[in-house]
Amino acid sequence: MPQPSRYALSPWPRPPACLIAARLAEPPENARITVAGLVILRQRPGTAKGVIFLTLEDETGIVNIIVWRKIYEAFRRAVIAGRLLRVTGRLQRAHSVCHVIAEQIEDISPMLDLLLTEQGRQDNDAFAPLPDLG
Repeated sequence: MPQPSRYALSPWPRPPACLIAARLAEPPENARITVAGLVILRQRPGTAKGVIFLTLEDETGIVNIIVWRKIYEAFRRAVIAGRLLRVTGRLQRAHSVCHVIAEQIEDISPMLDLLLTEQGRQDNDAFAPLPDLG
């Protein structure tokens, strides 16, 4: 399996001005940052008073997103249906865990289609067919 860091510098389609998960420790507390990734988890606990928790994954790791009710109402469609999201918000650290408190959420799922085109497949070796062993 390829190492995630192999893709960190690859020319894959990347949303502009997004911080990768592996570099979340670098900005100062409360810095305004933008992250992007595949939605791998949506949680809306009944005890969370309308707060939604998202987990995004990029090629270097995961990013925890906290979506307050007001933000959820403004970006409801993206939160519910988005497969690939770009989230801008404030970086928060608690007990050595980084979270992004969402301020803006954008569904950029159409970028996934770029991976299926030759233009989006810059690292062709990763998509090469497996050799016939039989």
